[in-house]
Amino acid sequence: MSSESLHPLSAPTRRTVVAAAGATGLTVALTACGSEEGSSTSTSSGSSSSGSSSDSSSSTGTALAKTSDIPEGGGKIFADAGVVVTQPTAGTYKGFSSKCTHRGCAVSSIADGVIVCPCHESHFSVTDGSVKKGPATEGLPAAKITVSGDSITLA
Repeated sequence: MSSESLHPLSAPTRRTVVAAAGATGLTVALTACGSEEGSSTSTSSGSSSSGSSSDSSSSTGTALAKTSDIPEGGGKIFADAGVVVTQPTAGTYKGFSSKCTHRGCAVSSIADGVIVCPCHESHFSVTDGSVKKGPATEGLPAAKITVSGDSITLA
């Protein structure tokens, strides 16, 4: 019967442990800063100023507000639904994602015709979601909303 000598397994070096921890941290940071392209959030070109939509999903969508709740030239943030609804001109309603395209922070206010992100002060137009002031370089994606009578619904 042969007897093999037992060699103790060497433990990972401090350098290996630090490198692995750094790589893990970098992966987490890059994932948090990733783009919205893989998101499951429904963001499509969507605005409506009348209830003429024949889309049956409007009856199963999430009720957001009454048209009277959205100030003309401004808007309202619906944090739970992840959407901003604006009324750039009388009777025209627009929906946008409430997630800033710069770092993913939730926008926090609407004033003077812009939607404001508190993290780095990016400003977006209430009319079309375009960037008015960076550091964001991409506008807010449209969110599909429908207006039926005086009700605004997230489709």
